[in-house]
Amino acid sequence: MERHAVVLGGSIAGSLAAKVLSGHYSRVTVADRDELTGATGPRHAIPQGHHIHALLARGQQILDELFPGFTAGLVAEGVPIGDFGTSLSWYFNGRMIRKEETGLICVAAGRPLLEDRVRRRVMELPNVTYREGTDIRGLTASPDRTQITGVRVQGPDPGTQEEVLEADLVVDATGRGSRTPRWLAELGYPQVPEERVGMDLTYTTCDFRPPLPFDPIGSDIALIPVATPAMRRGAIFARLPDRYAISLTGILGDRPPADYGGFLDYVRTLPVPEIYKAVQDAEPLGEPHTFRFPASIRRRYERLSRLPAGLLVIGDAACVFNPVYGQGMTVAAIEALVLSRHLAAGRPEAGPYFRDLAKVIDAPWDMSAGSDLGFAGVQGRRTLKTRMGNLYIPRLLTAAVTDGELSRSFLRAAGLVDPPQALMRPSVMSRVLLPTNRGQRGKREEV
Repeated sequence: MERHAVVLGGSIAGSLAAKVLSGHYSRVTVADRDELTGATGPRHAIPQGHHIHALLARGQQILDELFPGFTAGLVAEGVPIGDFGTSLSWYFNGRMIRKEETGLICVAAGRPLLEDRVRRRVMELPNVTYREGTDIRGLTASPDRTQITGVRVQGPDPGTQEEVLEADLVVDATGRGSRTPRWLAELGYPQVPEERVGMDLTYTTCDFRPPLPFDPIGSDIALIPVATPAMRRGAIFARLPDRYAISLTGILGDRPPADYGGFLDYVRTLPVPEIYKAVQDAEPLGEPHTFRFPASIRRRYERLSRLPAGLLVIGDAACVFNPVYGQGMTVAAIEALVLSRHLAAGRPEAGPYFRDLAKVIDAPWDMSAGSDLGFAGVQGRRTLKTRMGNLYIPRLLTAAVTDGELSRSFLRAAGLVDPPQALMRPSVMSRVLLPTNRGQRGKREEV
């Protein structure tokens, strides 16, 4: 029997959903309003596409699982890769944590290139079709509204007739602008509960032509001064396949300027002076691009008392993370594995799927939202767990300046390879809280 799945949105989350669906449905259709074929630059529907995107270690591992040889293919194209603990220089409060091998791979591909290469692999699947330049108008449902039966779509040209793509399963991967909460309300379902953490973030990014007059990165990948409550301005200065780029971050109304002179003035204020020295006389590749991000939003579908069959959500449509932490693409990859497990068990049911989705969102949400809530003025609910974390993690990072074991533990958790609870293991806590023991261990390790 022919079964048809429709994915709404063709970026990372949508393409990964299509990949896992292709093994269980005879046809998979991916609908997106943009032209996707050959789209190797920032797309209209992805306003944050101009900015540096991180693929965390767990995301890289999953892409290699789903698409064997994926990382090797990027390397063959000249994409820089390295170890998360040695090719990236991490600064907290102006101090670099100690570099230490983690065994985790950092891929400096950039969002447009990474998205295009994932999409190309999915387009090779014989039962997956991308419908480009297609507006998504809404859902169709059974007369009793308990089953989603398809999607209403329309071409981009004026006067184009609306049509229905009938589907056994619809997966919403349309990102932060997802209309599923509104569509559910129109069908008579309860309002989707939301959690919000408002930090009023501004990203401003400028690209630079290589080679730089002064290059503090060399064969590494990036310098990353992370914003903290004590030093609120942050940045990522990265070496990408064909350029260097700086993404500046400001929160709570501190906006890195989009004019080039103001951009450089902002760079000068960073706690890592090598970044300004590198670009003060460098050639910019155009004007800086700015992106506003008012709040992280977690949609709690798992808390709804009832949901229609045949509709699931994935990626930013389920949870929009502060992009500073680079979690979005990696969490989408983890969620694709959740979808795969439910498909393997039979037709996915909304309730169990969303409960499992919530479990894999918990850790990255706690890490990023919890860190943001360490800034006075950021709006959101501060639990005891959040307050304890914001007392402990700064101490861990201070100790990691001289303790490579703590650097490794932190980066494995930040890379979503280890759970955050791993940072609370006795072997880790003793190194954080007992500096005498840490020093003695360091001497034994050096010997």
